[in-house]
Amino acid sequence: MPLGLLLGALGTLIGAGGGFIMMPILLLLYPNESPELLTSISLAAVCANATSGSVAYIRMRRVNFRAGWMFAAAGVPGTILGAMVTSRLTRGVFDLIMGGALVVLATFLIVKTLRGGTPPDVEGDTHQDFNAPVGVGISAGVGFLSSLLGIGGGIIHVPALVYVLRFPTHVATATSHFVLAISTLIVTIYHGATGALTGGWERAAMLAVGVVFGAQVGARLSRRLKGTWIIRCLAVALMTVGARVVYRALQ
Repeated sequence: MPLGLLLGALGTLIGAGGGFIMMPILLLLYPNESPELLTSISLAAVCANATSGSVAYIRMRRVNFRAGWMFAAAGVPGTILGAMVTSRLTRGVFDLIMGGALVVLATFLIVKTLRGGTPPDVEGDTHQDFNAPVGVGISAGVGFLSSLLGIGGGIIHVPALVYVLRFPTHVATATSHFVLAISTLIVTIYHGATGALTGGWERAAMLAVGVVFGAQVGARLSRRLKGTWIIRCLAVALMTVGARVVYRALQ
């Protein structure tokens, strides 16, 4: 439960759901469990976090509902496909894919912030105009990758919303959480129906209780932090956990 509290606060603060840290921790704690079970546990906890965080962000009026519903609809098919592919991966292959993906994304974010790649309206609280076809395409891909890796998707979606669609960071984190709440609910139902969560419900429930409370803390902390620093913290966390997972997989 304390782990869930920490992950909930951090995940909501950066719009990532906490799964990007939760999965590496689960991989290290349970070296003999299958990727399918661990991604199921992670996504169930992310669902609780995203739902709690979305409630807080909706109250703050930061969610772009037009984009949120559109992106969620685009991402759901990908989440189901990702879950199906994960069930066929060996543990070693899964660890290498996830660790490598985290390191690559962290590098991208670090380069962007150092080069001043943050959009000029990054600290704003409203954003109505965006390229819908591009957003739908991104969300479909994010849905697949997030379910495949068990990280929820916000860790990929937030940078895409900020740097590609030019969303203000705080609007991106809030909208991403709204999309996460929907997509992870659907894939958790799928995992439950297929038996992927068998043996993992108790662990998922304990994490979920912690992240629900942590999500409220993270949403409130987001008011006091600048968008640029949120992205930088995200990059550092990604690089750390990604390198650790790759190292463990190669041992």
